[in-house]
Amino acid sequence: MGATLPATEIGGARSATVFVVDDDGAVRDALRGFIEQAGRPVEVYGSAREFLDAHRSGRNGCLAVDCRMPDMDGIELLERLKAEGHQLPTIMITGYGDVPLAVHAMNAGAAGFIEKPVRGDELLAAIDRALEQTRGLTELADLRDAVATRIAALTPRQRRVMDLVIEGKPNKEIAFLLGISRRTVENHRAAVMKKIGVRSLSQLILLTLEAATPSGGAASASARAS
Repeated sequence: MGATLPATEIGGARSATVFVVDDDGAVRDALRGFIEQAGRPVEVYGSAREFLDAHRSGRNGCLAVDCRMPDMDGIELLERLKAEGHQLPTIMITGYGDVPLAVHAMNAGAAGFIEKPVRGDELLAAIDRALEQTRGLTELADLRDAVATRIAALTPRQRRVMDLVIEGKPNKEIAFLLGISRRTVENHRAAVMKKIGVRSLSQLILLTLEAATPSGGAASASARAS
């Protein structure tokens, strides 16, 4: 696997409040449990509007919000916060099959995304990466160059498979579109992950978005694979 940049220990992470916004009570309780067990402050809200009513600018924290909610979804909430000048790092929580929506969230400024069912260690790692982003990371240009070099090293077929994976196409559909077997798609996909130096789909999306963003953008810090 290619070299990756490890997530660092965040000095202020444990004092930052994690704001959880999800309309599913069971999910809220589970996420609150993960965060409280890690000894971190957490507040939970059942809707985007409930959070907006309670939130005040300048608070140190990270937002973990479900992409799909009635009335106002996670992306709309993120865009609303940006429009009002709130610099709150945001983790989008997505369901299965929501990869294109997650990419939309990243382009809207989300610091990262995780898929349901959410694992506690994955959630906490995403929170730390999002908080790290706000602390101002260095060497972002080097990271972009490194990612671009890794992508350039892909074969044309590997690049095509990568593009289709990022579009949210399942392996079976990719195999049909390219006229190859599903096993061959899986092999190409594994080769792509190894060459880029990632262990998950979210990391792959973050790094490819980073490589495509000349000035770094929102994905910069989060693209550091853990």
